[in-house]
Amino acid sequence: MATYCLEIAAFTLSGALTAQQAGAHRIELCENPHEGGTTPSYGILAEAIRCINIPVFPIIRPRGGNFVYSNEEFRAMIRDIDMCRDLGFPGVVSGILLADGQVDKIRTAELLAASGPMSFTFHRAFDRCRNPFTALEDIIELGCDRILSSGQCPSVMNGLDVLAQLQEQAAQRITIMPGSGLRSVNVQEIARRTGAREFHTAARTAVYHDEVYSPSSMQERLSYVDVDAEEVQLIGKELNLFFNP
Repeated sequence: MATYCLEIAAFTLSGALTAQQAGAHRIELCENPHEGGTTPSYGILAEAIRCINIPVFPIIRPRGGNFVYSNEEFRAMIRDIDMCRDLGFPGVVSGILLADGQVDKIRTAELLAASGPMSFTFHRAFDRCRNPFTALEDIIELGCDRILSSGQCPSVMNGLDVLAQLQEQAAQRITIMPGSGLRSVNVQEIARRTGAREFHTAARTAVYHDEVYSPSSMQERLSYVDVDAEEVQLIGKELNLFFNP
């Protein structure tokens, strides 16, 4: 019996279905991987709730770039949370910062209020905070359920010490979920050094359909980011070995 949760970030419906079939426990559903993930369209969300049987948490992020938003962008985020709640999603992934690197507690509290009964993950905006340990307390106070973090490093492998400190400080008041650069070759070390029980990865792979016609004059191979089913299975295998030896 699994005593952990493996969340896969999927940027397409096909990727979400692949992750589900490969053994993922939860999907973070996004679009625009090259922007770090933005809110999916209504059509994608409606179809995901119809065809995916494991929990799906859509990201609520109106654009790429920083996590300081205009009034118009903030209102769009509230509307997107309303849409996700009305469609029946069990959770969302979001977060807002102030320009000085602190958590925007006022606006994030409004996102949480709008999300109602849905689970709320504070995403990797956390990794842009000025002081992660202060931010941790702010996010706990707000009532978020988990934080997705790489320990304020581009790759989680370089942020393990910070993640371990966050885990200790959190003292089971919130879930710390490592992500970014998590793979089957390092997931056991991440689990061992951080004490985490929830894990996040995109398990990315590029998909090309060369059988689909494209004029040679365009001089490019079209591709999209999808989920590597074998990698998801390998991560699950490594976590099973770690938690259920």
